Amino acid sequence: MAETLTPDICVIGAGSAGLSVAAAAAAFGVSCVLIERHKMGGECLNTGCVPSKALLAATKRAELAHSATPFGVTTQPEVDFARVHAHIQRVISAIAPNDSAERFTGLGVRAIKGHARFRDSRCVVVGEQYEIRARRFVIASGSTAAVPPIPGIDGGPYLTNETVFTLTERPRHLIVIGAGPIGLELAQGFRRLGSEVTVLEAAQPLAKDDPEAAAVVLAQLAREGVTVHSGIKVTRVGHSPGSVTVTYGARDSEETVEGSHLLIAAGRKPTVDGLDLDAAGIRYDQAGIRVNRKLRTSNRRAYAIGDCAAGQLQFTHAGNYHAGLVIRNALFRLPAPVNNDRVPWVTYTDPELAQAGLTEAEARKRKIKIRILRWPYHDNDRAQAEREIHGHIKVITNRKGKILGATIVGAQAGELIATWVLALSQGLNVRALTGIVLPYPTLSEIGKRVAIDFFTPKLTSPWLRRIIVFMRMFG
Repeated sequence: MAETLTPDICVIGAGSAGLSVAAAAAAFGVSCVLIERHKMGGECLNTGCVPSKALLAATKRAELAHSATPFGVTTQPEVDFARVHAHIQRVISAIAPNDSAERFTGLGVRAIKGHARFRDSRCVVVGEQYEIRARRFVIASGSTAAVPPIPGIDGGPYLTNETVFTLTERPRHLIVIGAGPIGLELAQGFRRLGSEVTVLEAAQPLAKDDPEAAAVVLAQLAREGVTVHSGIKVTRVGHSPGSVTVTYGARDSEETVEGSHLLIAAGRKPTVDGLDLDAAGIRYDQAGIRVNRKLRTSNRRAYAIGDCAAGQLQFTHAGNYHAGLVIRNALFRLPAPVNNDRVPWVTYTDPELAQAGLTEAEARKRKIKIRILRWPYHDNDRAQAEREIHGHIKVITNRKGKILGATIVGAQAGELIATWVLALSQGLNVRALTGIVLPYPTLSEIGKRVAIDFFTPKLTSPWLRRIIVFMRMFG
């Protein structure tokens, strides 16, 4: 006979978003059941953000060694790929206890391993063991790698983010289908570890990012030997022992590339299979679970957050942001609509590409009268000392200087964007960035310099010059 549980909140999915809801509920003393059918920590910990950044940390060390000669340091690095794999697994193991069932049980959360599905609009069951009748349900089931229907692709093995980090031997030649953030991060990473890398993209690489910034990233990848073919269509895949061939075309011509491994990085699809959402009256489609601005589904008792929610940004920090909104909406009845303009994103290539708020294209699409401010890395003293001179900051303001968006491409862009996220969340004018005192020499100075640039045209104003002349009359 199934055990009946009646918590205040039932969370389906123990990825980053679901764990954030469960932890917050526990902190407020609200009873919570957390259900996960696979690994605690979800995609981010096990097959996404954590292992990918651990891999990129290793590749950065390799690149630093390769590029040390201009600094007067000579070294000959050797890559032991098995040890790189071991490093990735150690990082996952070090973080895993924070996301473990044991930790959340200690917080007061009832953690259940199993497959959850809705029986009706008010009840979720896990096999025949549990029946959960909660006041509110939060679906945080995440997403999986989307595999395009290419002829021949299922005729042999291929990698996704769920399997690429299990490799213990370096690929001889990695073919990547998809030139979004995941595809290009891994392409550069494996190239720096010694693999030959070819990237195939149907549209524009980094299509969602500012084109000027994307061009800086693509130029660096080209310098490092990553081959990128864009505006093409992959027509078929062929497998043979130890190799894979991919045929692609543009216009009337066809080309074939042969490699040792194939990585699919063609986007993500929401995980909604097996939840029996229809039984709960929850609307969904290929884009995910349909939600309103408060992330509530068509079932007033249920919310959907993170990657499984249609129309939302698919980032770990976006899921954490959603979790906070759901807690405010569900527990405190506070009006907390989602605002994706405040959610930043970063592509962790080298140089990094970070975006917060509106891009230039988005601002123009909204027909906003804007000012565009730029400042290059090569005019920053710290960047020169570090030889990190490729990149720039680009800030979008309205005519009065209110900050609408910022794009940074260059060294540590993912860290530098934090200032602009704060500015956007507080509705600041660019004037606020001109008055701060920053340590010298640091990369953060590019933010202040671009802010000052807003006022540069006014320095040549005849009225300002007359005021200065007049004030000098008084000594």
